[in-house]
Amino acid sequence: MSKLQGAYIAPSDGLSLVSILGADWLAAHRTAVKPSTFHSDESAWRIHVKPKWGARAVGSIRHTEVQTWISKLAAERSPTTVSRVHGVLAVILDGAVKDKRITVNPARELKLPRRTSGRRAYLSHQQVERLAVESKYPDFVRFLAYTGLRWGEATGLRVRHVDPATRRLRIEENAVSVNGYVVVGTPKTHERRSVVYPAFLDSAIALASQGKSADALLWGDGVIHLTQGHAHKGWFMGAVMRVCAAEQKAAAEATRLKREEPPIMPRVTPHDLRHTAASLAISAGANVKAVQRMLGHASAAMTLDRYADLFEDDLDGVAEALDAARRERLQQ
Repeated sequence: MSKLQGAYIAPSDGLSLVSILGADWLAAHRTAVKPSTFHSDESAWRIHVKPKWGARAVGSIRHTEVQTWISKLAAERSPTTVSRVHGVLAVILDGAVKDKRITVNPARELKLPRRTSGRRAYLSHQQVERLAVESKYPDFVRFLAYTGLRWGEATGLRVRHVDPATRRLRIEENAVSVNGYVVVGTPKTHERRSVVYPAFLDSAIALASQGKSADALLWGDGVIHLTQGHAHKGWFMGAVMRVCAAEQKAAAEATRLKREEPPIMPRVTPHDLRHTAASLAISAGANVKAVQRMLGHASAAMTLDRYADLFEDDLDGVAEALDAARRERLQQ
């Protein structure tokens, strides 16, 4: 028997195979997370974790060999993938510790690759409009850019979720594509929320609702959830490429004429329109709490953390306000 800090582990307990414990974990995990999360975790288990560790007894795994495996994986895969793969192995071995099959988890306290977030793409009002005009679904593009809804939340909206009198949207469903199929569940944070939309979208939403029952999907034909199309050749990316090409041509012409070059729209994804909505709302004077509610973040701290760069002007305003308040008080 082995002993560590008063805990006794029978040698036979450490002979449990990772493949068996992993299968048990997956069965329980399926009912605890959203289908999209389960799909990603199951893929990480099937492609990376099981082939490497499935035939190993949990008691035979050493911290150094897990670290070596993670380091090699980091040289070939993105930090996001490495983090998910490591997380799957680590949580399975956490269960082995709780079951007293092993005393410590050899997959914890590793050196993982650091995830770096690239600069977010924010579109201007003009760029949103150009993108909308070029797209197959112009009203839907405007809707995403001015409500900040996630794709699944927007495509999951039904006519009954819209209150035109108050311009409110009830976010109750989230339609996510999992392995080629649309799975409908609750919003990402599991919390239903209400989102306001600007008045200029009134006619677009009225047109989208026209002739549909209360349970029909708001966008599209009312029955089939709207999809983004192919990542490189679909309707959304096609519109992006056309706008980018036109703006690059305009910039080249401006250079030829020795004029100031106009900005070129970045290559955005539908999710970048969510970032755009945050940017446009903040530039219009919305405070962090309002933006948090619009985006459905768990806390205002999360919103500040993700969009700190958009609040830099607010910091200047705080300094100016403090300066003015001090002068006023001291003069009294």
